[in-house]
Amino acid sequence: MSASKLFIVTLCLMLFCALSVPNTMADEWNQATKLTFSQPVEVPGTVLPAGTYWFTLMNDDADRNIVQIWGANRMHLIATILAVPDYRLQPKGRTVIKFAERPHDQPEALRAWFYPGDNYGHEFVYPETRATELAKRVGSPVLSMPNEEASNITKPAKSAKEASVVAMKEAPVKAVKPNGQQVEMAEVVQPKPMTAAQESSTKQLPKTASSMPLWGFLGLLSLAGAGVVRKIERRIN
Repeated sequence: MSASKLFIVTLCLMLFCALSVPNTMADEWNQATKLTFSQPVEVPGTVLPAGTYWFTLMNDDADRNIVQIWGANRMHLIATILAVPDYRLQPKGRTVIKFAERPHDQPEALRAWFYPGDNYGHEFVYPETRATELAKRVGSPVLSMPNEEASNITKPAKSAKEASVVAMKEAPVKAVKPNGQQVEMAEVVQPKPMTAAQESSTKQLPKTASSMPLWGFLGLLSLAGAGVVRKIERRIN
């Protein structure tokens, strides 16, 4: 191969890499995931008819807590959902965790979405009224937020700075038990486990005071002892 042809091939490869890498990085950043449902499914605030959808994280959300659901062509925004990071010990492939068996006349409700190979998933937060119903139905706690924030879910927010997104992120998140009792979110969401080094550091008792006062006391004691010895020596002499 001539030097000119080699140069052209190398240039083409460089252009290909330059064009493809940003797209790959963008997909990893917003965790774009294509999901196809053969039956209707429920997400906070709405029911998705059977079909193909894209689940993504809002690009400019630094906290990574806003999930957006798009149509099959990724042009139509269907829902903007508040989520809470949920930790899993062993990352797996593309996973959607569903609630338990549903009544025959109701669609399945999606509980969380995990991106392939990621330890952290996104636990969906439902409006309080619906979360209470789902908790009773499935027999396990469901994350909830005040009903007043439910209207923000289906608003086509394109930015984390929009009022509807800000309102959702500022809403207090609780968990509803099957008996209707509200508990703290931490009782439902799995936190990241501590490493061995962190565990050993927490087991060590903290020092409550410096050892300097002890050394000072010992110094005074030694001086007093020296004084007593001198007095005894004088009496002897």
